[in-house]
Amino acid sequence: MTQESTSQRHFQVAIVGGGAAGIAVAARLLKKRPNLSVGIIEPSGHHYYQPGWTLVGGGIFSANETRREQRRCIPVGAQWLRERAQSFEPEHNRLRLAGGGRVGYDMLVVCPGLQLDWHRVEGLEEALGTGGVTSNYRFDLAPYTWECIQAYRGGPALFTQPAMPIKCAGAPQKILYLAADYWRQAGVEADLRFCVQGGAMFGIPLFAEALEQVARGYGAAIDYGNDLVAVDPGRKVASFARADGERVERPYELLHVVPPQSAPEFIKASPLAGAAGWVDVDRQTLQHTRFANIFALGDVTGTPNAKTAAAVRQQAPVVVANLLGAMAGKALRARYDGYGACPLTTARGRVMLAEFAYDGVVTPSFPGDPTRERRSYWYLKKLVFPSLYWDVMLQGYVVRWPRHRPLGTAAAARPAAGAR
Repeated sequence: MTQESTSQRHFQVAIVGGGAAGIAVAARLLKKRPNLSVGIIEPSGHHYYQPGWTLVGGGIFSANETRREQRRCIPVGAQWLRERAQSFEPEHNRLRLAGGGRVGYDMLVVCPGLQLDWHRVEGLEEALGTGGVTSNYRFDLAPYTWECIQAYRGGPALFTQPAMPIKCAGAPQKILYLAADYWRQAGVEADLRFCVQGGAMFGIPLFAEALEQVARGYGAAIDYGNDLVAVDPGRKVASFARADGERVERPYELLHVVPPQSAPEFIKASPLAGAAGWVDVDRQTLQHTRFANIFALGDVTGTPNAKTAAAVRQQAPVVVANLLGAMAGKALRARYDGYGACPLTTARGRVMLAEFAYDGVVTPSFPGDPTRERRSYWYLKKLVFPSLYWDVMLQGYVVRWPRHRPLGTAAAARPAAGAR
């Protein structure tokens, strides 16, 4: 691995983004073609295991367990340009860096993730990190979430979820369950409220129904069609826009916020973006719909799948296979089926593992009722998945995860009671 900052450079494969998607693709490419010139454009000096931040907020992990130096993650043979991409010139096979330089490429992989739009909630940025206002969507705030949970002695505890799409759509409610479980064990009477912009607990009805039962079991009120629009930390009041056009204020003692999210601004303004601002790719091949030498994966794409690390784990081998096929002038044969997974932590020691593909098809890896909360899945979440991330996916290996017979769409019947 080398780190470079240069005014002009050309790579056979340039990768914009050094998160889960960018590192996984680079590592896999160099395993298959060690002599490829691969450049990774990534400004951050650290790499984060973001799925672990819920466990940081719930007091299970320390923040440092979810962070490594970026230089330790860059694959051997790749060149790291620690700069920020600014714009694309796909008709000239090059991009511009924020520092003023240009990078040319034969093939381009776009995977810079998404952006967290904290500014779209009035007063939120000033309130974060004080007075019980927190979020597990930031590395530095996840430990404060745990502080707030431990310090809570009662009063309104609000947990919010914005409009989709967002990364890890289960995270807004996972911390609700971890907090509720902790308070129940500690004998603290909690006034819980889950405020959801949409009309369901989860995008897959089979799991939405089960999760609503989990929330009700903790005594949580669920307010659908409630979108957080403002926070007044002086009064300790959160304001919500309701689906009927009304605006309602709610007091809080603890407020866990999930911010609105969108494609990065430099992506929205680029010729790579579709109408909604996300990179426009074929949902199966992950090749750009207009530029044949460009591929994209991860949170930045407009494909209708969950924005999770599990999706990236399935997408990366598809991108690598199709990119190498395109370089060789061959047909693109690899296909991504929309697989995503969300280990829904419903208590310390219990997880519901939601797995699904395009069009709401439920695709469990294990037999039995997929809505059942299991202790075995807790060990997957806590021990297996972090190792799978750091030691397998980021090293360019492909895991053939078991896939049982799909249950059909989200309306599919549950297994018989004996299957539990």
